[in-house]
Amino acid sequence: MQRYCKYLILLLSGLTFSLTAMASVEKLLSTEESLVDTTIVVDRVQVSAVKQGMVLRSEPIAATIVGERTVARRQISALKHLADMVPNLHIPDYGSRMTSSVYVRGLGARIDQPAVGMTVDNVPLMQKNSFDMELMDIERIEVLRGPQSTLYGRNTMGGVVNIYTLSPFNYQGSRIKAEYSSGNTRRFHASIYEKFGERFATSVSAHSLASDGLFRNALTGKKCDWEEFEGGNWKLQFRNNKGLRIENTLAYSDGKQGGYPYAFIGGRSEGEPGVKIGQIAYNDRCGYERLTITDGLTIQYEQPRYSITSITSYQYTNDQMTMDNDFLPLDYFTLRQGIREQVITEDLLFRSRGDRAYNYLFGFYGFYRYNHMNAPVHFKEEGINEMIFAAANTASGGRVQLTALQPMPLHSDFENPNYGGALYHESAWRFGRFEAKAGLRIESEQTELRHYNWGSLQFHQKVSMPQMPFPVEKDSAVEIEESGKLKKAYTELLPKFSLIYRFDAQRNLYLSVSRGFKAGGFNTQLFSDILKEQLQSKAMGSEYAMKDIVSYKPEYSWNYEFGGHFSCAEGLVRGDMALFLIQVEDQQLTTFPDANSTGRMMTNAGRTRSMGGEVALQIHPSRNFEIDLAYGYTHATFRRYNDGKSDFEGNYLPYVPRQTLSTGITWTIPTGVAWLGDLVLHGGLRSAGKIYWDEANTLEQPFYTLFDGSIRIEHARYAIDFWGKNLAEKQYDLFYFESIGNRFVQRGKPRILGITLSINFY
Repeated sequence: MQRYCKYLILLLSGLTFSLTAMASVEKLLSTEESLVDTTIVVDRVQVSAVKQGMVLRSEPIAATIVGERTVARRQISALKHLADMVPNLHIPDYGSRMTSSVYVRGLGARIDQPAVGMTVDNVPLMQKNSFDMELMDIERIEVLRGPQSTLYGRNTMGGVVNIYTLSPFNYQGSRIKAEYSSGNTRRFHASIYEKFGERFATSVSAHSLASDGLFRNALTGKKCDWEEFEGGNWKLQFRNNKGLRIENTLAYSDGKQGGYPYAFIGGRSEGEPGVKIGQIAYNDRCGYERLTITDGLTIQYEQPRYSITSITSYQYTNDQMTMDNDFLPLDYFTLRQGIREQVITEDLLFRSRGDRAYNYLFGFYGFYRYNHMNAPVHFKEEGINEMIFAAANTASGGRVQLTALQPMPLHSDFENPNYGGALYHESAWRFGRFEAKAGLRIESEQTELRHYNWGSLQFHQKVSMPQMPFPVEKDSAVEIEESGKLKKAYTELLPKFSLIYRFDAQRNLYLSVSRGFKAGGFNTQLFSDILKEQLQSKAMGSEYAMKDIVSYKPEYSWNYEFGGHFSCAEGLVRGDMALFLIQVEDQQLTTFPDANSTGRMMTNAGRTRSMGGEVALQIHPSRNFEIDLAYGYTHATFRRYNDGKSDFEGNYLPYVPRQTLSTGITWTIPTGVAWLGDLVLHGGLRSAGKIYWDEANTLEQPFYTLFDGSIRIEHARYAIDFWGKNLAEKQYDLFYFESIGNRFVQRGKPRILGITLSINFY
C-alpha cells in the first residue's frame, strides 16, 4: 500500500496514471470522518447543483471544491482569493474591482466578454464588472475547468465558478465576522438565519468594507487604492412534502474606490518634469463606483423519476470609472466611463432522477441584456499639443505651427441591446462500470450597437513661409458628429462527449471532447481614438477613413481532456488529475492600435493552442493533519498570428502564467479546554509564472512565490484568526501595459497582516 501511495504522488512530476493499479485500491471509507472539506455532501432540502451531479468527483469534470471550513481558514472573501488554490486558475488583483480578469488553461480576457462564467446560487452573472464582490456565508465554491458551454452557454469556454451560500433550512442562528488588516482595512459581516416550521426559512445578511489602501500616489502623498463598499442580501426559502422547493435571493452592493496604482517604468515621457521611474504619480482623479442589484428566483419540483427547475433572474448594474488616462503628473487626457445595464435571464431544466441506466437533461435558456454606456474622453491643451500637433509641427519644418486654444471633448454614447436563446440536452448511458455522456447546445444570439459620437477641436494656426513678409495667423475650429448602428448575429452548435470508467463512487478515469464559444462584440473603447484621428485629419486638411476594427469576431475552441479522480490508503490520500489540449480559432486579444493610441481594442489572433496538465492532492496522515497541493502547467502559444507588422507564430500568449502552484499544511491541535476549542496552525505558499506581457515575448514576470500563514483558535461558537499574506514581502508585477508610448506596471500587494473574529449564535 505504501508503494502504491508513492506511485500516486509521482503524478506531481509525470501526470500519469495506472489503470491496473487503480483497480486494486481499497474502497474509500464511507464514514463521515473520511470526508474532507473538498468533498461536499449537500442536503436535498436545498436548491443546489441543478446542472451537475451532487458529487462532482464522480463526474467527468476537472473540478476544485472549496467548502465552508476552508473559506473561513484561508480568509477567502473574494473570488480573486480563490485563484491560488486552483490549478491553472489565475486572477490578477490589479486596477479596480471592475477589472476581474480570469485566466484558465490559457483562456482569458482583460476587457469585454469573460472566458469564465460565474453563478451565485445558480443565477448567472452576465456582467463581468460584478465578479469581484464580497463573499458572505459561503457553503461551498465549485470551480469547473474546461469548456462548460454545452450546459452553461456563452462565455464559459474556460470554465464556470459556482458559488453556493448557506441555506436557512440547514443553519439557524446569527453570525458575526469582524476583520482588521494592513492598510487600515476594516471588514464586517453580520447575518441572521431563521426557520419557521418545516416549510419556511429566511436569512438576512449585511456587510461593509473600508480600507485606506496599500499603494501611495507620490504626487499627492495619499493612498490611491482606498475603497468603501457595503451591501447585503435577503434569502427566502419554501419547501413542502410534495417535492416543491422555492428560493428567492435579493442581493445589493454599493461602493466606491480609488485604484489603478500603475507605476511608470519608462517611455517617451522620461525626463519630463515630475516624471520619475518606478513611481505611482498622477494628477487627475482615478476611481471606480458600482451599484448592483440582483434578484434570483429558483423554483424546483422534484419527483422520484424527474425534476423540473426554473431559474429566473433580474440584474441591474450602474457603475462609473474615472481615470487619469496618461497615469502621469501631466495634463494630457482623462476618461469617465459610465455603464447602466439591465439583464433578464430564464433557465428552464427538465432532468431525470433515480438510479437508472439512462439519464437525461433538457433545457431552455433565454436572456435579454440592455447596456447603455457613456464614455467621454477629455483632452487638455497640453495633451493636444503633445499627442496631436507635435508630430505635424515638426514635420512642417517650422512653417506651420498648430496650438490648442482650449480642451477638446470627445463624446461617445452607446446603446447595446443584446438577446439570445438556447436549447440544450445531455444524455448519459451507464453500462457496467462505464458511463457515456453526449450533449448538444444550439445557441442563437443577436447584438446591436447604436452609437452617437461628437468631438470639437479649437486651435490657433500660424503659417510662416520664406516668400511671405510676415506670418499668417488665425483661429480655427473643426467638429465631428456622427451616429450609426452595427449589428451582429450568431448561431452556434456546442457539442460535448465524455466517457468515464468508475472504480467506485469517487475513483474514476474519464475522456472528454467539447466545443467552447465566447461571444464577439464591439470595440467601444476605440471610438475616442477614431474621433481623435478624424479631428486631427480635419485640422490638417486631410481625410481619415474609419478602419474596420470597431467589432471583433467570436472565439471558438475544441477541448480534449483526459483525467481522473483517485484515492488510496483508505481515503488518507485523494486527488484529481487532468491532461488537456485546447485548440482555439479567432482567440480574442486586447491590444493597442499604435503607440499614440488612447483606447484599447479587442482583436482576433488567428489560431492558438494550449496544452498542459494539472494535479490536486489532499493528504491526511491523521485526522488533525492535512496537506494540500495544487499544481498546473499551461503551454499556450500562437499557432497563427500576424498583426501586419510582426509574425508571432510559436510565441507564448501574454498574461497567461506557465505554471501555478499552491501548497498548504494545516495542523489542528486540540487544547483539551472546552471553552477554548482547537488551535489550528496553517502555512502555505502560492506561486505563478513565467508570465509574458507582450506578444513578442520580450517582457516577462519570472516565476514568483508568496508565503502565507495563520494561527487560529477555533471553537464551535467562535474563531479568532491571526494571519498574514506574502509574509516574505516578495516584490512582483501583476500587470503591464503601454499607453501613448509609456510603459506601466502594477506591483503585487506587499505583506498584509490581519486579525479576524467570527462569532456564531445558535
